[in-house]
Amino acid sequence: MQQPTVLKETVIDCEGLSTQEINQRVKALAAEGIERVKLLNPAGKHNLAVGIVEPIEIEIIGSAGYYCGGLSSGLNLEVLGNCSWSLGENLMDGQIIVRGNASANAGATASGGRISILGNAGARAGISLKGGTLIVAGNVGYGSAFMMQQGRIVICGDAGDNLADSIYEGAIYVGGNIASLGADAKLEPMTAQDWQFLETELNSLEINFAEYDFKKIVSAKELHHFKAQDWFKFKDAY
Repeated sequence: MQQPTVLKETVIDCEGLSTQEINQRVKALAAEGIERVKLLNPAGKHNLAVGIVEPIEIEIIGSAGYYCGGLSSGLNLEVLGNCSWSLGENLMDGQIIVRGNASANAGATASGGRISILGNAGARAGISLKGGTLIVAGNVGYGSAFMMQQGRIVICGDAGDNLADSIYEGAIYVGGNIASLGADAKLEPMTAQDWQFLETELNSLEINFAEYDFKKIVSAKELHHFKAQDWFKFKDAY
């Protein structure tokens, strides 16, 4: 008796569909056990692949708009193009890879998973990061890692002004130049564990970590608790 064919992969043509219709179809397919879905003709639509909580691989053939992949857990998303603001915002778990560039606020408030941008990222990348890993193969703009609370950020290129301003915890690795550090951020010597982490993470993206002179940035922890005698530190910071 011939076994029934089990569909593992399908395609959605986004042309003519609303974002809500696209996401509803993706969620329904994931609930049915479909493992992979390709989204064609995304045309820069906002909020694609948002709120995905079932395991599924999503490949977007083209560029996406705001909040792509946000509020999700367990998805494996690849974008063959660029992304606008807030890529992977509030990501809880899973993996996002962008083969192009990302605009401002990439990885904002993410608490888990890994977001990899193989081009450049705009201002405020990793703002208020709460966990997980953000990797940018190129440069990041000003104010990146502002109020970072946990997790790790890897920047292979240059970082703009006020990097890691008011950072609480976590670690940032920069392979290029740093325009300036923000309030309460400091350089710290690299350890063998740091280099091992970079080798593992970057090799998985076919990036040779040894080509970069990475610097490590952490919190100086001088602004964690207010002291009257240190009021000038807060004044100068803000």
